Amino acid sequence: MTTELEQLKYPIGRFAPPSETTAAVRAEWIAEIAALPRLLREAVSGLSDEQLDTPYRAGGWTVRQVVHHVPDSHMNSFIRFKLALTEEKPTIKPYDEGAWAELSDSKGAPVEASLSLLESLHERWVNLLLGMDEEAFSRVFIHPESGREIRLDTNLGIYAWHGKHHLAHITALAKRSGW
Repeated sequence: MTTELEQLKYPIGRFAPPSETTAAVRAEWIAEIAALPRLLREAVSGLSDEQLDTPYRAGGWTVRQVVHHVPDSHMNSFIRFKLALTEEKPTIKPYDEGAWAELSDSKGAPVEASLSLLESLHERWVNLLLGMDEEAFSRVFIHPESGREIRLDTNLGIYAWHGKHHLAHITALAKRSGW
């Protein structure tokens, strides 16, 4: 049974990889990556600064911080894809997403720059993804915190989920708040 806090933190549930990542599953995830910039823009369209500065849950990030976090995180993932495609099992550099969310650009900058950045980033990323074959999706990078090898097809699923996860933070807050 999920608690109310767990539901607020994970409104679509935690990422659960499928037992098999098929071409059809990857195509669905790529479509979700492609759609996210439009959906995120729609979710925050017309929100006031006061609404953008509302946390999606007690102790959570504000809508503004979430909007800025998504391209920050997805840029890191895009770079990880490129590293894994051009190097043999590269060790990636993790980053402190909580600290990034506390920086002035995440806490106070208008969201338009991050929405535009996400559109351009996802256009590039989708072009890269559509050019990848089965062998490319099986390439890996190493995450130094866990020491695990992460396949690019798994990482694709994580980031398709990640976009929907943060979109749901915003849309669930808007629904609860009657926006």
